[in-house]
Amino acid sequence: MTALIKFEQVSKAFGKLTVVDLLDLEIAKGEFLSLLGPSGSGKTTILMMLAGFEAPSSGAIRLQDKRINHLPAHLRNMGVVFQNYALFPHMTVAENVAFPLLMRGTPKAEIALRVGRALDMVKLTQLKDRKPSQLSGGQQQRVALTRALVFEPTVMLMDEPLGALDKQLREHMQLELRELHRHLGLTIVFVTHDQGEALTMSDRIAVFNAGKIEQLASPDEIYDRPRTRFVAEFIGETNLLSGILRGRDGDLARFELTGGASIIIMQPQAMEASGHALVSLRPERVRLSQSPAAANAIPVTVQDTVYQGDHLRVKVFGEGVELVSKVDRKSAIWPVGAAAFASFEPAECTAISQ
Repeated sequence: MTALIKFEQVSKAFGKLTVVDLLDLEIAKGEFLSLLGPSGSGKTTILMMLAGFEAPSSGAIRLQDKRINHLPAHLRNMGVVFQNYALFPHMTVAENVAFPLLMRGTPKAEIALRVGRALDMVKLTQLKDRKPSQLSGGQQQRVALTRALVFEPTVMLMDEPLGALDKQLREHMQLELRELHRHLGLTIVFVTHDQGEALTMSDRIAVFNAGKIEQLASPDEIYDRPRTRFVAEFIGETNLLSGILRGRDGDLARFELTGGASIIIMQPQAMEASGHALVSLRPERVRLSQSPAAANAIPVTVQDTVYQGDHLRVKVFGEGVELVSKVDRKSAIWPVGAAAFASFEPAECTAISQ
């Protein structure tokens, strides 16, 4: 991977509060990288330092191997889209989009050409003479995006740009942004606290907690193979099984649950040779049946069943453990008190560090 952007031991403190702590991060050209984490985890501060709106307290930020710590924001050739869009209310759509080109002294004829081309790309040509107050939230978002794209930036930075949209429009815009990224080959750094958004759009996800990266990997690796308890719990819903590692055999290991049942797990390298540990098991990996249906099968009793549209959320307990299973709504109905087996394969659960 050839890095376009590098953070080298970058820290940022506001007074005595350190919000970014010795960050090392490389971002490849053409990559869609999401910075994911709860409020206060440092992700927006990282974006502001990359944009040039904040200076690091220590360390170096490099763009194409050039240190840019103190390079003014307008010389970094980066487009920025904020959650509130920051459109000029007195300007039309076309005037808003043209503004970055005017500030760069672009000739008028070229401005007209590039604005027309950009508006056509996001299907806003017919709205070019409207003011922002005459647009829907989704249309305003597209204007802000177009304004950030029109001067052909090296990098696109986005800080919760879809946060103000309703669920249906937000999901539609996620797919539009992903398609735009593929079409233009942009390098995008995207800040979000929405796990589903990051999983949908990203090439890689950096999960942040208290100013540090907990895990940096592809969406499927983040979801299916979380390395820490924080990542396992922050990315979707999971069952955390507590117990003790009892023996290894290559990539397999026997794991004794706190309640006494034993299961077989894969990749136990995250665990110490002895002592208490945790296993993460996603609810959709847990299959309920009247007889064992996988290598691991725990006898359980149904405690609650909730209809959630495309699936049933079934809570079960047995042998000292409580599990949540997400099952197809067309499968057997599991009434409260029913006996079942909660089954899953060794590869479907993941040993994590605490």
